[in-house]
Amino acid sequence: MRPSVLFTSRRFLLWAAVAALLTMTSCLASGQSTDAQLDDPRGEASYYGDTFAGQTTASGEAFDPEALTAAHPSLPFGTRVRVTRTGEEHGRAVTVRINDRGPFADDRIIDLSEAAARQIGMIDEGVVEVRIDVLELPPDGKASTSRSEERRAGRGW
Repeated sequence: MRPSVLFTSRRFLLWAAVAALLTMTSCLASGQSTDAQLDDPRGEASYYGDTFAGQTTASGEAFDPEALTAAHPSLPFGTRVRVTRTGEEHGRAVTVRINDRGPFADDRIIDLSEAAARQIGMIDEGVVEVRIDVLELPPDGKASTSRSEERRAGRGW
């Protein structure tokens, strides 16, 4: 390959990478989620309540059932997400902060605190259909993808 063609190809790839980064950043700033942030933003949500009060979450903080928090398998701790019901209570939403790992049932995509579950009216059902939209990533943007990684880092159960 001629040197001038190679230089042009690298420049094109660099500009393409910058454009992709800017697009993802603008989606985050506008509150839209991208496919890179969630494998599938729709699925079932469950909640966990008083029986876990005070126990240490994977992020290292004590679980408070009255805080607007949630467990997600891979989003970075501190990520803020909007959880919106998609079933018969369509449109009821709550904003939560990810501070734990879970859920551990294959068919569920997020575990909400009891306070968050109350806000979207799911206490009686226990499990409901939802959509998750990432609103804000934490400043460092670091994600741990499994509980075993959290244990190795000295956090979690």
